[in-house]
Amino acid sequence: MALGDLMASRYSQSSAVVSNHSNDCSNYESLESIWQIRGWDSERAGSTSYGNATTVTVTSMAYLPQTTVLCEFRHEAFEVSGPYAPPVRDLVSKWRPKDRTKTVCVALVLCLNISADPPDVIKISPCARMECWIDPFSMAPRKALETIGGTLSLQYERWQPKAKCKAELDPTVDEIKKLCTTWRKFAKSERVLFHYNGHGVLKPTASGQIWLLNKSYTKYIPLHISDLDSWLKTPSIYVFDCSAAGMIVNAFIELEDGTGSSSSRDCILLAACEAHETLPQSEEFPADVFTSCLTTPIKMALRWSRSRSLLNGSLDDSLIDKIPGRQNDRKTLLGELNWIFTAVTDTIAWNVLPHDLFQRLFRQDLLVASLFRNFLLAERILRSANCSPISYPTLPSTHQHHMWDAWDMAAEICLSQLPTLLKDPNAEFQPSPFFTEQLTGFEVWLDHGSENKKPPEQLPIVLQVLLSQSHRFHALVLLGRFLDMGPWAVDLALSVGIFPYMLKLLPATNPEIRQILVFIWTKILALDKSCQVDLVKDSGHIHFIRFLDSGEAYPEQRAMAAFVLAVIVDGHRRGQLACVEAGAIHVCLKHLQGSTLNEAQTEPLFLQWLSLCLGKLWEDFTEAQIIGLEADALAIYGYLLSEPQPEVRASAIFALGTLLDVGFDSSRDGVGYDESDDDEKVRNEINIVKSLLSVVSDGSPLVRAELAVALARFAFGHNKHLKSIAAAYWKPQSNPVLSSLPSFAIKGATGSSYTKNQSSVHDGRVSTSGPLTNSGILLGSPPSDNSSHHSDSVIRTDCISNGDANHTRVRPLDNSLYSQCVSAMRILAKDPSPRVAGLGRRVLSIIGIKQTLTKSMKSSAAQIPPVFRTPPVSPPRSSPLTRIRRVCSLDLSPHLMTYKDSGFADPIQGSSAASEVSENSFPPQSIVYNWSCAHFSKPLLTAPDDNEEMMTTREKREKISLDRIARCQHSSVSKLQSQISSWDTKFETGTKTALLQPFYPIVIAADEGERIRVWNYEEGTLLNNFDNHDYPDKGISKLCLVNELDDDFLLVASSDGNVRIWKDFSLKGKQKLVTAFSSVQGHRPGVRSLNAVVDWQQTSGYMYASGEISTIMVWDLDKEQLVGSIPLASDCSISALSASQIHGGQFAAGFVDGSVRLFDIRTPESHVCTTQPHARRVERVVEIGFQPGLDPTKIISAYEVGGIQLFDVRCQKDAYLTFNEKRGPITALAVHRHAPLIASGSAKKLIDVFNLEGGRLGTIRSPHVNSLAFHPYQVLLAAGATDACHFYLC
Repeated sequence: MALGDLMASRYSQSSAVVSNHSNDCSNYESLESIWQIRGWDSERAGSTSYGNATTVTVTSMAYLPQTTVLCEFRHEAFEVSGPYAPPVRDLVSKWRPKDRTKTVCVALVLCLNISADPPDVIKISPCARMECWIDPFSMAPRKALETIGGTLSLQYERWQPKAKCKAELDPTVDEIKKLCTTWRKFAKSERVLFHYNGHGVLKPTASGQIWLLNKSYTKYIPLHISDLDSWLKTPSIYVFDCSAAGMIVNAFIELEDGTGSSSSRDCILLAACEAHETLPQSEEFPADVFTSCLTTPIKMALRWSRSRSLLNGSLDDSLIDKIPGRQNDRKTLLGELNWIFTAVTDTIAWNVLPHDLFQRLFRQDLLVASLFRNFLLAERILRSANCSPISYPTLPSTHQHHMWDAWDMAAEICLSQLPTLLKDPNAEFQPSPFFTEQLTGFEVWLDHGSENKKPPEQLPIVLQVLLSQSHRFHALVLLGRFLDMGPWAVDLALSVGIFPYMLKLLPATNPEIRQILVFIWTKILALDKSCQVDLVKDSGHIHFIRFLDSGEAYPEQRAMAAFVLAVIVDGHRRGQLACVEAGAIHVCLKHLQGSTLNEAQTEPLFLQWLSLCLGKLWEDFTEAQIIGLEADALAIYGYLLSEPQPEVRASAIFALGTLLDVGFDSSRDGVGYDESDDDEKVRNEINIVKSLLSVVSDGSPLVRAELAVALARFAFGHNKHLKSIAAAYWKPQSNPVLSSLPSFAIKGATGSSYTKNQSSVHDGRVSTSGPLTNSGILLGSPPSDNSSHHSDSVIRTDCISNGDANHTRVRPLDNSLYSQCVSAMRILAKDPSPRVAGLGRRVLSIIGIKQTLTKSMKSSAAQIPPVFRTPPVSPPRSSPLTRIRRVCSLDLSPHLMTYKDSGFADPIQGSSAASEVSENSFPPQSIVYNWSCAHFSKPLLTAPDDNEEMMTTREKREKISLDRIARCQHSSVSKLQSQISSWDTKFETGTKTALLQPFYPIVIAADEGERIRVWNYEEGTLLNNFDNHDYPDKGISKLCLVNELDDDFLLVASSDGNVRIWKDFSLKGKQKLVTAFSSVQGHRPGVRSLNAVVDWQQTSGYMYASGEISTIMVWDLDKEQLVGSIPLASDCSISALSASQIHGGQFAAGFVDGSVRLFDIRTPESHVCTTQPHARRVERVVEIGFQPGLDPTKIISAYEVGGIQLFDVRCQKDAYLTFNEKRGPITALAVHRHAPLIASGSAKKLIDVFNLEGGRLGTIRSPHVNSLAFHPYQVLLAAGATDACHFYLC
């Protein structure tokens, strides 16, 4: 999103500036006019003209680059060990209630014996008498008993309307047994509730016996808890309302411990008091105070609270009994009180109980959850009467939780309106501020809370607030903010019970609420994919398709809807079918097509997830694939392959790859087989494969990795044909199949609107403007001096089926296309990115190529680690491929595949055919999909915490840089001072190149073997050392720092054109590969090596690369894409390349014929002018650089025979200054970025330092100098020699 906008803006502005530039650079006036248009004259007016020894007066921010690259999420850990997996899953599993049950039967056992008190209880006078709020002595004993039983049944039915209730009044043991066995038989595996009121019988015994009566009421009959348990079985819940009820709980626990089956039994017990306690007898309470708390909590709570509140004098219990409204109507007083009470008790339980216990007691069974909410109230009330209710499982104490104070306050506010409401039926009830205040508390927590702090206690209340339309929007916004804090927050919300609420809210029509719901569902599915089943079951996918197709939301929000749909269909055939039937394919393609036709930049995240959604929709789903192909999906996706964002390109490849069948359906061999269907399928597959091959040399490893996955699918579908081509491909003799190929050029896909410039051959060399050459499809391997040190062999595992049984009718494609696919697989197997290379080897193993390598004794294990070393072996001379370039030392003979790629099992290192079959029986999984899913697990609403720190660091470094630049520009160096540091780098071949870090005393050095060592030059200590890669072809070309004002990366360019960029390179053993790609595409015929030259330009974000090729490749590291290929007019190769670090888009190139050319990619033809200082003789340009300051026209070049020349490209005559001609051949040159200093090293083992007037400031005698490098902001020179690395202060 921001990346694409930034880069498009940058490129368009640059293009606009130079749109009217003259292309004629043959005279001074035309060049001057160009630079006047650019405004460079005004820049030069305030800068130093070192040629005239003028002093700088102004230091401008123009010296400091503002572009930062390679800082996206994809660069964090693409090369980390371990395969890419879906986002965080370790938090998932416990939020969803397991074995959800419901209570379907309720057995009420009332042993009241109203006419007589038990002998073990001495009652006070007056004492509690009410049972179910009925005075049993106000009517005949039998009628009172029946009335109480009926009332209790009604109270339980209010909590569980569908449960069957039966009350046994003063029953016998046989009646209890019959009731329990009947209910268990009826309930089957569901829960049965057993409620025991023993107020009219003896207390339970210590052995676990409760008491019943005989029919004549003359005896107390014991019933042991073990008998009761054997009749009710599990799952069950017991409520014991009697004195010494804890006796029963203790006996039950002993019973469970004795049988050892407590872990597998689901039994819950609620008891009114401890084993030694007696129920309260005060007339303040009803006799069944425990039962009243469980069944009529609001009434019990209000009566108890009223007696302790300021309303005690103005209200009495009779008014509380007349509270208007219904408990399920939240707009009424009674409904509001019930709503608040539920929120308070849920909050207390969630904050106090362990997670698993909360889930079991408050989320598995609605009746059990209600009873335990009310049990918390019972504990509070009974504890005030010195009685302690207990439970099994045991709950922590909650009677003093501070949320009870919130309940008391809310209850008082509501009750204060009761007299008015009863007096005036038309009076309007004013809701309590309870929920508003709790949302405010939650918002305060969001402003200051984090994962490491205590979770917000208001979270259960937020869920309750979702039930209210007046609070819903605010609650959803706050909930979304909470979920955005990370997967841990999503897990907490799910454990509270957010999921059913979100399902019920899906049909919401309010646009604002729909947008928030999409965000919340995005966060949920980013954590737990299993919710896809629930969404399809409730037809939730329809709402997301409508949202995706609506114009009411921002593209980022619609991208979230596409993500939700992608998860719904991911590996879920019912989800795929439902979404296809709802028209999801046409909706997604419509918006993709609109983005290609619209000139405005479409949100990349939206394009990315539209592609991923479509890829998952038709993945392994033939009907959906047909629909997509008929809707011209290939033409639409062709454009996306050139999008500036690597994520979009990789997603497009994923969608194209999933359009490829892994194999044809064998059922088509029978009746009804239509060969025309296969013809159409073949045409589509050809178009798909050709589109895929066009990106084989994309600059992003993410894109190339997804290409490897797509080619693996193709390899499964065409396994036999690819095997035969591969077998012929590696035959030692001339291959008639390959020899017959007229060209490796891929023409535009038939039937697809996506076309690019075609590869062509002009003047005996291959053009690099087409997709094949740019992608590195054209293969060949020139002779190599190292080939004699290695011997190769290839083992074709033809005996391995690789799933051939599933491909009974595969229509073969063109052999040239198969050959190009095998070539692409070989390229990927030797990719500079280890992850991509691992996938490439996996693809090769699918087509039966097992590779081995035997190294000579000359290569010792100590020198060359045993990791994926592929020597450059020449192909057979008779093959026409020998004239075509090699890519990354990719020759036509197979090589070692022993590199154990991090996270990918090497499919070609099996010890048996059986293991290879299991490895290759399925294609590798997509990387971009799972990687993209992780994006939504990160915070999306807030910037990362480290942004402020990064900005502070950058501002500090900018200030330091400007101060040092000013010092450099004002410096008047008259002589070279002494050496300040020197040490042995322990490189066997000496230091090939060196680089100074701007803000730390650190030097990075590398040898010819691409061994990189990082030193602290003040202390002389080695900070880190590592190999740039483990391929046998070694050769360093350039070291550059990327993002030097920020968290800098190390760009390492190899002589074969491969570029690798490292982060944390100065931390011992912690270096990480950020990205890697091949920067040079194609080489001249007959050239033995590429000899790549590379330079990096921070101001533009471009990297320039060339060598023994006929073009200069321009790479945008922000897009990780080749954005330009500048053809060279002459046949001479580039020997030196230098990008201006001040003027973005401008660079100079020195050629082997001695010419120097200035380029500016912002001009229409890029080439600005050419100068030939040595017209009388041909001398190779060794090094080249821009003079210090803001003047872009003055260039410094050093030549092979000797001599340094300064010239102004506006005047294409001789150099205006030449010096150092008699010091011998120059081996190295360095030009300070800001100070008027030039340093050169010669074959005479001398280092000379000059000013810009050619005056020698000093000479140092040193061993053979391979490289020189100035500190960018200090007058400090590093020299890499054959024996050591030296530092000099100028």
